[in-house]
Amino acid sequence: MSSPANRSSRSVVLISSAFVLVWVVIASFPFIWTLWGSFKVQADFFSKADWRYALWGTRTLIETGGTFTGAGYEGAWIQEEFWRAAINTMIVVFFTVVISLTLGTLGGYALARSGHKYAFWLLMIALIFRAMPHITLVSGYLLPFFEWNLWGHLPTSIIVLVAINQPFTLWMLHSFFLNIPKDLDESAKVDGCTQFQAFRHVIIPVMWPGVITTGLFSFLLAYNDFAVTSMLLSEENRTMVPAIAGFLGSTLEEGNVMFAVAAVVSATAPLFVLVMFFQRQIVSGLTAGAVKG
Repeated sequence: MSSPANRSSRSVVLISSAFVLVWVVIASFPFIWTLWGSFKVQADFFSKADWRYALWGTRTLIETGGTFTGAGYEGAWIQEEFWRAAINTMIVVFFTVVISLTLGTLGGYALARSGHKYAFWLLMIALIFRAMPHITLVSGYLLPFFEWNLWGHLPTSIIVLVAINQPFTLWMLHSFFLNIPKDLDESAKVDGCTQFQAFRHVIIPVMWPGVITTGLFSFLLAYNDFAVTSMLLSEENRTMVPAIAGFLGSTLEEGNVMFAVAAVVSATAPLFVLVMFFQRQIVSGLTAGAVKG
């Protein structure tokens, strides 16, 4: 017979599993519902007569001859050229992540190894800038960008996104570097390495979980940004999130909501793949970070 402790343990596991299952269903339902609805027509997905039309594709069958249709994806990607926004997003994200990680690793390493008090105050100043609303930095850049005829181009949004993201990368990488014993630097120097060679050949290989974790969060910041890219980029240089908002139209201009639904699925799917691919590095980066002394 099982002991009361074992029965209690099994009960806790069952309750925890049920809670996690319910949470997964609730959290994933909006995306699954949007994915399903992206293959329907607007009269089904936004039906006021019967919400079950979205399940069976009643109007989709009448209008297209089938219960599923790819008209939303065709309209978004081909008719409205959503692929241009996807390319712009990749350019902005790539340079934002590369610049942020480069400056963050160098700055975080220097501050972690510095014994001066100014390192603490620099981190405090960075934290203040991180706490500021993004729109504050955007408004500060608008005037010089207009005066220098730089508004509307991709580099303008990259500059501002790096400025917004840099305090975060600096703080996060600084904390990872603090977990790496200074003995590694000293041992590399004894073997004939310079400070930069020790950083490059000894510290960075140990830091990869932290770099990947920080890079992923930097990626998400640039990928999901709306305020910066919508205000600083012209219509032809829009990234995906502002382009999706444009599909919805406005009070003066009619949009196509099914194009927006298809574009939302297209923009969200790569994030699931990215997180699943790097999940081990993310977990190890957030928990362990680096070598313990």
